[in-house]
Amino acid sequence: MKFWSKKSTDNHPDFWKAYLKLFDEKDRKSALEDIRFIAFDTETTGFDYIDDRILSIGAVAIKNGSIDVADQLEIYLDQEVFNEDTVEIHGIIKNGSYDRLSEKKAIQLFITYIKDAVLIAHHAEFDRKMINRALQRLGLGKLKNKILDTGVLFKNSRHKIYAKDSIKSYSLDELCNDLKLSQSDRHTASGDAFITGMAFLKILAKLKKDKNIDVDYLFRLT
Repeated sequence: MKFWSKKSTDNHPDFWKAYLKLFDEKDRKSALEDIRFIAFDTETTGFDYIDDRILSIGAVAIKNGSIDVADQLEIYLDQEVFNEDTVEIHGIIKNGSYDRLSEKKAIQLFITYIKDAVLIAHHAEFDRKMINRALQRLGLGKLKNKILDTGVLFKNSRHKIYAKDSIKSYSLDELCNDLKLSQSDRHTASGDAFITGMAFLKILAKLKKDKNIDVDYLFRLT
């Protein structure tokens, strides 16, 4: 497969041009049932946006109020950087028997998969920055997708459904406990993506009890 030059914006790959074109459309959907949401998670070698690297990406689609298990993505990346201190958390060992992709190929698959979906992540800014740093290393721009953070949604409901502490930053484990969600496959990218998607649907169901909402309402809560 031919990859792209980092030196010229005129030489961006077709997948990136196709991705950017999706955001040129002026007919923006706001009804929740019309939107493809993607819950995603990254497992990384650490929390440094510059020096650390993505080890795996998990993602699953949410359509019309349900998780679509047939529409999901799981990627393991070549380990250009290895940090044995974080293996205990994510369990991804350096010489594990995973089918691994280069960062270039992994990011291409992820971008092609998400299209113009509204992304959902827990503590989303970290995952956004890790993806954006990978895109930067490939000479590309930043993610164009809008992103919802389940932690912020959990905390900042306008009707104070969940807000127990306006300062506290809720962990995904705390959301699981409060929303009575299973924590099986916790700390795997695909498992955390699925849990995040379930948390999003639980929060959505609570919000819908009070009023009809659209995606713009969700972003006003964040």
